[in-house]
Amino acid sequence: MARLGALGRALSHRDARLFFAASLVSWTGLWVHRIAVSWLAWEMTRSAFWVGMVAFCDLAPAVLFSPIAGAVADRMDRVRLCMVSQGAIAVQAALVAGLLAAGELTIGLLLALEVMSGIAASFSQPARQSLMPGLVPRADLPAAVACNSLCFNVARFIGPGLAGPIIATGGVVPAIALNSLAYVIATLTMPLLRVEASQRRGHAPEGSVWAEAAAGFRYAGQHPGIGPLLAFAAIAAILMRGVQEILPPFVERIFLRGPDGLALLTACIGIGALFSGLWVASRGRMEGATRLAIGAVGVQAVATIGFVATGAFPFALLCAAAMGAAGSVHGISTQTLVQNAADPAMRGRVLSLWGLITRACPALGALALGGLGEVFGLRLPTILAMLLALLVLGWGLHRLPRMARVLEDRGEAPVAAR
Repeated sequence: MARLGALGRALSHRDARLFFAASLVSWTGLWVHRIAVSWLAWEMTRSAFWVGMVAFCDLAPAVLFSPIAGAVADRMDRVRLCMVSQGAIAVQAALVAGLLAAGELTIGLLLALEVMSGIAASFSQPARQSLMPGLVPRADLPAAVACNSLCFNVARFIGPGLAGPIIATGGVVPAIALNSLAYVIATLTMPLLRVEASQRRGHAPEGSVWAEAAAGFRYAGQHPGIGPLLAFAAIAAILMRGVQEILPPFVERIFLRGPDGLALLTACIGIGALFSGLWVASRGRMEGATRLAIGAVGVQAVATIGFVATGAFPFALLCAAAMGAAGSVHGISTQTLVQNAADPAMRGRVLSLWGLITRACPALGALALGGLGEVFGLRLPTILAMLLALLVLGWGLHRLPRMARVLEDRGEAPVAAR
């Protein structure tokens, strides 16, 4: 635990404690919501395609809105932007719960409401992350990277643990209503943060939002380290993350389980992510982070093959934990490297591109896997996707030395991210 002292220093600041507590509450609600709407879509349609479509509608708006959101977060009051976007998520969850309770919710209406939530989340992500330099001293920012990610993965453990019993005993409505309450709480904490004016707002507008968003794309694409690493992460997310986005069909068709099985699998993913995240945080150095970001993809691909190749549920739980652990190592290492190397003036826009990858790419993978699963079954498409991921791993290992030199040598501390 002595090696984790940096995390303690990050949490010693009042504003950081408020920020991370609100993050833990909102992300716990988010995971309860994800489990609930996935199960609801499965109950409504019994179709892996429509479960994938629900995930797609929640995550895909990032394709259009994340680059714009990054430019907006770099030029307006970030606290206010957080409040508006988080409040919209709370309203969306309340609408889903209310319409479902009234018996008026259709699969089409659910998809439309998930698009609404996805748009709001695309604006919330870069706004929250860009506030981090105003919450902790610069020396504690590297620890805040890990702390922010650990909050997300603790929520990924707690949320499914709550969702399973709530859905089993009370149905989907109270689970989704809980998410609305969680985001109301997170929204109300934002005005309590004491953030300096210089950190609440990025820069004065230098052009249109579209022009600044395009500049962010050009900057990342031309950077010799950030561009290749983000491309690697995007392809890996498309190929591998879809499995985690459409777990209900896997739970019922392969393992013959119900909501309890879904909650157990998601919780195991969260447990693996939590412990691996603590390990990454304890390293306390940039050296070797590129190798971790690349190599973790290979571990996740092999663990996913083991997950779908077996019908033994206990072994699947172990594979799920390995999937979560590898995904966490890849995510934290990639975020830290990208933000460490990014120019401060471009940081919000780089963060928005990472948000695009973490939201849109899993959505695309979930949609493709769900559609193929209806035709070929779930096992074959998943295994083929993992074999392709191993080929991408080979490309990443080939580029690794050049990326490491650029990404690991810069001396600036990174900004926290999920």
